[in-house]
Amino acid sequence: MTRNTSFAPYELVEGDRAKGLVLVADHACNALPEEYGDLGLPAAEFERHIAYDIGVEAVTRRLAALTGAPAVMARFSRLLIDPNRGPDDPTLIRQLYDGTVIAGNYPMTAAERKRRIERFYNPYHDAVAALIEAVARASGAAPLVISIHSFTPFMQGRERPWHVGLLWDSDERAIRPLRAALQAERGLVVGDNEPYDGALRGDTMFRHCTTRGLAHALIELRQDLIVAEAGAAEWAERLAPILDAINARPDMHEVRMAGSRTGPL
Repeated sequence: MTRNTSFAPYELVEGDRAKGLVLVADHACNALPEEYGDLGLPAAEFERHIAYDIGVEAVTRRLAALTGAPAVMARFSRLLIDPNRGPDDPTLIRQLYDGTVIAGNYPMTAAERKRRIERFYNPYHDAVAALIEAVARASGAAPLVISIHSFTPFMQGRERPWHVGLLWDSDERAIRPLRAALQAERGLVVGDNEPYDGALRGDTMFRHCTTRGLAHALIELRQDLIVAEAGAAEWAERLAPILDAINARPDMHEVRMAGSRTGPL
């Protein structure tokens, strides 16, 4: 875990905005602002999946370099506040996560909740929205948005067999060709809305894409495959030409209001 007295809630990785592709990484980092200490946790907890998406920062940086696309990465641990949740979601600030009690999040006053939303959550989402708008202006069309996540190989005692999972709600434009390309690779186990369902009202893709009719996909990579630099590079190099090909399709840059499986927008 890293700490910084001048804490930035997000990092913008610059790229060619005219390409019409945006990369997003909600859980790229396990850092905390100095004022929050360690949230009452031993250092080892910040190396676990509960603190961040292991391997995602390296994958996102390499993918941005290979595709030339800009990216936004959150710089705070999701144990502080989870940017991939709606502001009213009960798991926005967790007090218990996969068997670990987060003492620094209990009790959680309304004032502290509001403070974390205003200082970390909102600036990150403002940055995502601003980059999407900038890419739309530069490319002259609606951008394709790709969110990069990772998942632990074991959860609550159960093995997760997928190498990669593709999460989506109601718009399959980007998912269909992405799924077909990955399934064409021998030996890859590809999850369709696994290990989670992509229809999560209020999450990043819902907020910035589903509600605006933008083509998008959330890619979940298994953490043991990308924890090492070589594995992260391998997956970025696998995904880059696929995303470039998908991004070249005109239908990826149309606004289509498909609604949501979570209910009315």
